[in-house]
Amino acid sequence: MPASIVGSRLSGLRFSDPQDDPGWSHVVVPGTSGAALAAAARPIETEITGAGRTRGLDEWVEETWTTSLLVLDRGTVVHEWYADGLGPRTRFLGASMTKSALAHLVGRAVTDGDLALDDLIRVHVPELAGTGYDGTRVVDVLTMTSGVDWAEDHRDPGSLASRLLGCFADGGDSRALLDHVGPGTVAGTRYAYCTADSQVLDWVRERATGRTFSDDLTRLWADLGCADDACVGIDGRGVALAGGALAATARDWARLAMLAVDGTTPEGRRLLAGSWADEAARPAYPFTAPGRLPSTLTTHAGFGYHWWPLDAEGHRLVADGSRGQLAAVDRRTRAVVVKTSRWPYDDPWVDRQYRDLSYLGLHALLDAVEPRDGEPHTEGEARP
Repeated sequence: MPASIVGSRLSGLRFSDPQDDPGWSHVVVPGTSGAALAAAARPIETEITGAGRTRGLDEWVEETWTTSLLVLDRGTVVHEWYADGLGPRTRFLGASMTKSALAHLVGRAVTDGDLALDDLIRVHVPELAGTGYDGTRVVDVLTMTSGVDWAEDHRDPGSLASRLLGCFADGGDSRALLDHVGPGTVAGTRYAYCTADSQVLDWVRERATGRTFSDDLTRLWADLGCADDACVGIDGRGVALAGGALAATARDWARLAMLAVDGTTPEGRRLLAGSWADEAARPAYPFTAPGRLPSTLTTHAGFGYHWWPLDAEGHRLVADGSRGQLAAVDRRTRAVVVKTSRWPYDDPWVDRQYRDLSYLGLHALLDAVEPRDGEPHTEGEARP
């Protein structure tokens, strides 16, 4: 969720239908013939208060450079809007929302018994012995507390973060670059946003399951009934940018968010252990609770298992990608809000204000679809 700047690779990414950008290579995650999400449009009455004043929904949509907005009430689409030239079949680059999709794949590997949180990274990926990841565990990269010497700095074209992203723009070898990540602090004692952790996490998941990121995502796509093709950016060796290059329709991003409620599909099929869904939604440490992360990221969210909890109890959480790609879910009410955006990065403080105002809007929209009087909350409901 780091800020970008003008001239960086992040600021130049194509966020709508990135598969049409000739500068990037992609693989397709095929859609299924599953049933479309139900739809029953209704007025959404809400106001968003922040940045010193109150505004209505339409003004918030425009002010935060929204490109799509989708609101679901227990699996039914009740509000759907797209910017001019975009629509239900547009694939929106999720940027770092991809990390939350990766978390689902890791959670499934843990649920299936292929992987354990205490597994050492080097056991699955011996190529990383002698690097900063030697001695770290799966849980350390999952919570971005690996302690490695890494700065998510896209201002410096020579930084490891810029060079990692460059592997996907220029056909490089992203996994060879991870060999250059050195040790920093003791694992589990400090949070630092780190896309390298996501790439290592996916490498471990791949070794444990025998499936590439795109193959595993194809399996998940089918099980969720995602209707449209998605695409994933890859480097010169065919390795996916599991930390940032999934593009999907707004409705399919919503399906990914719904799985975070309790680990089951809308039809009740369990894909993730209920305990995993609970743990993934909560801050992993006191210093990753909402309001305790570095303020340059946000004061509105914490960090769990590659998801961003919006409260200490893990009732609300969000997948967050650069330039305003957001998929929020209330696990008690099963309300979901997907907002994609394309705000500029001329000024990091402006970026911060758009993100803060977007978070406030997510809460307001989730509140707007709270159950009516007499309707129960659903978090913790027994599912098969």
